[in-house]
Amino acid sequence: MFRPNSLILYVDDVDRSTAFYKDILKADPVETFQDFCVFALADSFVVGLQAKHAIDPKPQQGIGGFELSFSNATTEEVDALWAEWKARGIEIVLEPTTLEFGYTFVAADPDGHRLRVCATDTTNIA
Repeated sequence: MFRPNSLILYVDDVDRSTAFYKDILKADPVETFQDFCVFALADSFVVGLQAKHAIDPKPQQGIGGFELSFSNATTEEVDALWAEWKARGIEIVLEPTTLEFGYTFVAADPDGHRLRVCATDTTNIA
C-alpha cells in the first residue's frame, strides 16, 4: 500500500543542520551524501535534510507551513527537553504551555522549521 515514508527539509547548510539533528535526536544519520543526509525517525519513516541550492525544482518560499512533531512525550519529558534545548541555545518559539491537545512547547531548527514536543492529551477534545 502506498504510504508516505519520508519528510524532506530544505536547509541552507546541510552540515550545520546535520549537527543540529544529531544533537536533538541523539542519533547519527543513516545515510550521508554531499548535499543530503537522512535520519531514521521510525522503522519505516525518515527525515532528510536537503541543501536548498541542490534540488530541482527549486523550493518555493513561504508556501504553507508545517512542524515536525514529537507527540508521544510525557509531561516530564516535555519539561526536560524544553530545559535542555533552551540551555543549548535552541530557539524556543512557544514556551511550555497547555493547549487543548496537550502540554507542549515549540522550538525552531537553524532554518526555522518548527519542532513541537507534546504530551498529547485528546481526552477533552470532542
